[in-house]
Amino acid sequence: MVEDVVKSLGFLCLGSRFRRIGERLQADTQQIMGELGVSLQSAQYPFLAAIDRGGPLTIGELAQAVGISQPGATRTVSQLLELGYVDMQASAEDQRRRLVSLTPEGQELVDYSKRSVWPRIEQAVIELCGESSGPILEQLAAIEDGLAEVPLTRRGNLDKEQKP
Repeated sequence: MVEDVVKSLGFLCLGSRFRRIGERLQADTQQIMGELGVSLQSAQYPFLAAIDRGGPLTIGELAQAVGISQPGATRTVSQLLELGYVDMQASAEDQRRRLVSLTPEGQELVDYSKRSVWPRIEQAVIELCGESSGPILEQLAAIEDGLAEVPLTRRGNLDKEQKP
């Protein structure tokens, strides 16, 4: 059997390991969604949840709420517009601001998801994590907060060795 190098290198490959876990979780989530009749990309769900929680939001606010770049948020909103789950209108207070809101179809999908899809996915992840929702989530939050405060590029300068 071939050694799992990503796993054996520990902290050195933590980002690769997170990516691998994330891809697997999203693929399995996508399968559950398909079984429950939802034809949406799993990565689009957080956008619907953010709008449901925060009301109409700008693209920038959505990018911040979901933690991705503004161009990535723009692409996802465009896809959700095409699917008919969101609408974009100028703000009544400031015509330059465009607000993204749920359409009736989008709200129906969110309501269905809250009842059927999200609890199933959440329960599956809780089961995977040994029903320990605290420590792993706290550790992930600490990693995210730490990266926001001081990125890796400003950490780990042992002796500022010269490049080869």
